[in-house]
Amino acid sequence: MLVSILISGLLTIVAYLFGSIPTGYLAGRYLKGIDIREHGSGSTGATNVLRTLGKGAGIAVLLIDLLKGAIAVALVDLFYAVYPTEILPANWQPWLIVATGLAAIFGHSKSIFLNFSGGKSVATGLGILLVMNPVVALGALASFLIVLALSRIVSLSSIGSAIAVNILMIFLKQPLPYILFAAIAGIYVIVRHRSNISRLLAGTEPRIGQKLQEEA
Repeated sequence: MLVSILISGLLTIVAYLFGSIPTGYLAGRYLKGIDIREHGSGSTGATNVLRTLGKGAGIAVLLIDLLKGAIAVALVDLFYAVYPTEILPANWQPWLIVATGLAAIFGHSKSIFLNFSGGKSVATGLGILLVMNPVVALGALASFLIVLALSRIVSLSSIGSAIAVNILMIFLKQPLPYILFAAIAGIYVIVRHRSNISRLLAGTEPRIGQKLQEEA
């Protein structure tokens, strides 16, 4: 049992470190020699990178952030594939996927490499969902794209997709650990968007191609 707990803890720490990889920050330093946290919304996520560094950098950061979330939880499935129930009990797997997923989300927004600052974990969360349940992930992505097409506001689309994930998890009768993940991660993502929500209510949230009024 002690070995199982230690292995679980190690996988969770590794997931946090994957999530903590500061993609947007590194893009800002490499491409323009700037600290992305001092520009735009102050986030290291793909949206702020898009506004500050351009489309190519924004897409690259989006894809890498998605990939690091997917890898973080895929390590659990890989471990079980290599050591099927020899070290970790089979019924721990969904719970461990949830633990590593939440660790990666927290790592992206509170990176140990950036003094516990970061992004809003939307892309990393999507990568986690792709491993957890691709159907839910695609449903969340569809929700994001529909709201984005109608509003052209990324933050509103992200909040909408966080809500959609919860609905899809329940509708598709996913395991309890996954439903709890959707609830916790969804609330966390929405809370991370609290400044965006304030701007949405005030009617000042920028659309795609616009900059924050505070930057003017």
